Amino acid sequence: MRWKRTLNVVDSHCEGEIGRVITGGVGQVPGQTMFDKKLWLESNLDEIRKLVLFEPRGAVWHNANIILPSNHPEAAMGYVILETTEYPAMSGSNTICVATVLLETGILPMVEPVTELVLEAPAGLIRVRCECRDGKVLSVRLVNQPAFCYHRDAMVEVAGLGSVRMDVAYGGMTYAMVEAADLGFAIEPHEARDLCDLGQRLKAAAVEQLPVAYPGNPDMPGITNTEFMGPLRRENGRLVARNTVVVSPGRCDRSPCGTGSSAHLALMHARGEIKPGETFIHESITGSRFTCQIDGLTRLAQYDAVIPAIAGQAWITGLYQMGLDPTDPYPQGFTLADTWFDG
Repeated sequence: MRWKRTLNVVDSHCEGEIGRVITGGVGQVPGQTMFDKKLWLESNLDEIRKLVLFEPRGAVWHNANIILPSNHPEAAMGYVILETTEYPAMSGSNTICVATVLLETGILPMVEPVTELVLEAPAGLIRVRCECRDGKVLSVRLVNQPAFCYHRDAMVEVAGLGSVRMDVAYGGMTYAMVEAADLGFAIEPHEARDLCDLGQRLKAAAVEQLPVAYPGNPDMPGITNTEFMGPLRRENGRLVARNTVVVSPGRCDRSPCGTGSSAHLALMHARGEIKPGETFIHESITGSRFTCQIDGLTRLAQYDAVIPAIAGQAWITGLYQMGLDPTDPYPQGFTLADTWFDG
């Protein structure tokens, strides 16, 4: 039997969040930048995303990345991020998966004890520092593009709840951000379904009532996720907070979320809660952690912004070829509302 399409896939996860890495089989993708390539894939080859992420080959909690050569002279490699409902400009957990796969599979050379790389995401250049030992990537620290706040302490009307206090911040993706305690949540695993249901409602209200426009790029997506923030505390002298990000179509990020952590850093700095260089431990609903810092301050158009740095670890879980049989009745997969909730 000759397959209609063959993809080389490395499965991995970053702090619990699945990040498949497609290392071959996609072919040539037009575009000068990774953002251009993202737009082309979205418009011309979206069946790849559906094949890999929709059932019966994927699941609602899966993400994927397509490794592509970069045209940027500084970048060693580029990648386009695929999620179940969108093509985000940036993802911290997926970047950590990509860096780990590139080094541990030998696509790019590993230098011990530290390998430094520049990768190109759709959001721009991402500088990563990988701590390595005995052929294993032990930690990936990425320096993200600038993060900033669009709206502070806005009051949003939500059906059935009334007025909800909300911030909106960009960290590679744009987040509607709320204090979990204001809505009666402690961000515990047993609350996940309720958090997701409410998170989707909050996001819909924010999209309707709080306009955003990324400076200089009208094609950048608007508000696509909700972040529930736990109370800030001190632990061994370091700032710590729990969070969960509700990813469309309605599920919790298993990791602490790199772009959500970046947005949180921007909001914390705007509130005067953190200084550049200070360590912030961001914890997920599963208990996994990212180590975060502000590496510097900058300005993006009219917005004061921070340069976020996020560190975590990824693990390879499998190597395989994904094939599409020409007689398969589900070439672009399918979704069911039992787990693929309405986004």
